[in-house]
Amino acid sequence: MTESRQIDQGKPPRTMSREQRRTQLIEATISTLAARGYSRTTLTEVARTAGLSHGLVLFHFETKEKLLGETLAYLAEEYRQNWQGALANAGPDPAEQLNAMIEADFAPAICAPARLAAWCSFWGEAQSRPLYQEACGDKDDAYNATLEGICARLSNEGGYDRNPVHAARIIRVTTEGTWLDMMTMVTPYSPAEAMTTVRTAAALCFPNHFTPEGLK
Repeated sequence: MTESRQIDQGKPPRTMSREQRRTQLIEATISTLAARGYSRTTLTEVARTAGLSHGLVLFHFETKEKLLGETLAYLAEEYRQNWQGALANAGPDPAEQLNAMIEADFAPAICAPARLAAWCSFWGEAQSRPLYQEACGDKDDAYNATLEGICARLSNEGGYDRNPVHAARIIRVTTEGTWLDMMTMVTPYSPAEAMTTVRTAAALCFPNHFTPEGLK
């Protein structure tokens, strides 16, 4: 994905591999979703954003539904790789793992305005729900199970007697809520402030390990 973003920053080369071209179009779809929303995103608008022909978009994706489905799958895989990579670097301590999961959601590559807006556009449209479930259902289940497992170990090792499902849910919905806030509030707050909010939720669940500023 790093290579594709480097390609998008300048004028696209005339000759690109099929995969590079598809990635360029998916990135253009993310930008279009952010600017126009789900229902107003069209193949024509995506082609205009990418600086390519409508026919080339059709060649690679055939329909709007396929393009949106692959865009959502791309975002979901990017999100999965991000949190799993952060977790792999955190070590075995459950408090450090939970902190890594929280920080991963506010990494600049993930918590970028266009990407947040694209996620919100999928969440906000009833017609996109089957698409979302197909692209993200298994990944969401894996994320939730991992977060619940971390909360269970932290509760047991820290002597909190917390319900790990409830603790994980509090942290997850707080994260999702801050993402929505940053997209919908008239005066949105920063990712740093959003992360402080989520860490406050973690501190309420695990006060001996977290403060709003981070790990104790």
